[in-house]
Amino acid sequence: MKNLLLSLAASSVLAAVVPTAHAEAPITAVQGTVAKPTIVLIHGAFADSSSWDGVAKKLTAKGYPVLSVANPLRSVGNDAQYAASVIGAVKGPLVLVGHSYGGMVISKAAEGNPEVKALVYVAAFAPEQGETVAGLAGKFPGGTLGDALADPVALADGGKELYIRQDKFHQQFAADVAPKQAALMAAGQRPVTMAALNEAASGSAWKQLPSYFVYGTADKNIPLEGLRFMAKRANPKDVVEVKGASHVVMVSHPDAVAKVIEEAAQAK
Repeated sequence: MKNLLLSLAASSVLAAVVPTAHAEAPITAVQGTVAKPTIVLIHGAFADSSSWDGVAKKLTAKGYPVLSVANPLRSVGNDAQYAASVIGAVKGPLVLVGHSYGGMVISKAAEGNPEVKALVYVAAFAPEQGETVAGLAGKFPGGTLGDALADPVALADGGKELYIRQDKFHQQFAADVAPKQAALMAAGQRPVTMAALNEAASGSAWKQLPSYFVYGTADKNIPLEGLRFMAKRANPKDVVEVKGASHVVMVSHPDAVAKVIEEAAQAK
């Protein structure tokens, strides 16, 4: 199982200020423009929406509408379908941002929506059709997520879901985040199903849309060479490597991540 699950991550979404909305809030309150498209943030596994707080704060301060989508983390297909239904109700142009497993989601959810102008992958998976999170995470050596996982939790439907052990969360997932903050993140982490990590991607929207990549060089969930491999084959508009940053680069370096997102939003 260790080789099978060498990855995944955290992320999530939130925003503070008026232009921010959550999936539970009226979508009609969020409307992007050509100059300020709506920024849609989609988190990955082992995190909740608070992991986007720093990024959302910086974007809303510059006038960008921000929408936080709660990612169910149950299956790639269903999660992407849910995200697509939410963004489909948003008026105006969009930039989709995915962290870790959230990259699998935006790669499918963006398909067929003419309002999506760019994709931003934040320490995220950018899959080719047929690829899985587990397969991409194990494609290159260096990931240590498998050793940090707790025993799978059995679900009523026969499936299993995964958590990162709280005593290993800081070093595995958020090594460059303050210990007290990392402890709160560990307590609030949202689990992902094993099925989701092994489900083949059915979308690769980065082939049709401009893409941008930002990730840390000290990521322990997705090996650095894996991140570089996915970024290179996508032929992105920009790639930013944040030296020494962990898998939750959006938490530890919100300025760098927000800057890439704004670059994507302003591109013609």
